[in-house]
Amino acid sequence: MSALTAGFATDALPGETVDVVVIGGGAAGLNGALMLARSRRSVVVIDSGTPRNAPAEGVHALLGLDGTPPAELYARGRAEIRGYGGLVVAGDVAAAAPIGPSTDGDRRFAVTLSEGRTITARRLLVATGLRDVLPDIPGLQQHWGHGVVHCPYCHGWEVRDEPIGILAVGPASVHHALLFRQLTDDLIYFTRSTELDADTRARFAARNIGVVDTPVAEVVADDQGGIAAVHLTNGQLVPRRVLAVATRMQARTDGLDGLGLPMEDLPAGMGRRFASGMAGTTDVPGVWVAGNATDPTAQVGASAAAGALAGAHINADLATADTDAALTAVQRGAAV
Repeated sequence: MSALTAGFATDALPGETVDVVVIGGGAAGLNGALMLARSRRSVVVIDSGTPRNAPAEGVHALLGLDGTPPAELYARGRAEIRGYGGLVVAGDVAAAAPIGPSTDGDRRFAVTLSEGRTITARRLLVATGLRDVLPDIPGLQQHWGHGVVHCPYCHGWEVRDEPIGILAVGPASVHHALLFRQLTDDLIYFTRSTELDADTRARFAARNIGVVDTPVAEVVADDQGGIAAVHLTNGQLVPRRVLAVATRMQARTDGLDGLGLPMEDLPAGMGRRFASGMAGTTDVPGVWVAGNATDPTAQVGASAAAGALAGAHINADLATADTDAALTAVQRGAAV
């Protein structure tokens, strides 16, 4: 259990089948659960307490809530869901798989937690988020979420006017540099052996973006635990206070293999996501996906909106199934 879940009481799992299990307690999962609970659906959120933005001091560019600490935002969300009768359980999913239709012909899924408990649900919303994979540079990981950032919209204002370095990982890093140039006049692009053509170099020069082709050896910390410089393989130290890097974004799939959800690669080797259609539908009937697990670039607001949309569609699907079951029951009664 993480620090973000250690402070909240975990609800007991219900013994009966619930309408929906939401796997993931971030913005997408909680907002999806909120929509479902407000529609009087029985819903259980399985929250591992490890959201992508856990290291961040605040959530930004979210209207009306800008700067809210992630832990506070999610605590509010859990309280709102419980206020409508939903349940939130702290834990990790060890396995999830379809278990065949019930007596009413509707589908069912079994979700097993790492400590052994199992819950049965009619529908699933997968909102597991993603993991940001950083380049293997000594000293880089320890600054993640503070001196090392990835999104100019999530963190840009907070690092404005600082000496910023772009650690190139591929073609996407060129655009990354142009976005961060809006935030500081002191920007250096470390090519890290990636291709940088003459036209791009000319464009960088026009914007006063420095270019360093010497390979990066490590990131050097200062006495306060922040970033002091980038150490190059030739021994040179390039002073920097902030480093920006386009991470490789990997959807979290732990425990979900049994669902058989299709996945696809992101362009330019930037990661892998769950494939989804409108409103988070998947090729597996009864399973929706929302948030960074399927849309890696979505910020908190977009992830929450995607969760809400998926929740609404799940409720509509269940309403149809409920009506089908009721009609079947009436017809059987009439036949008798």
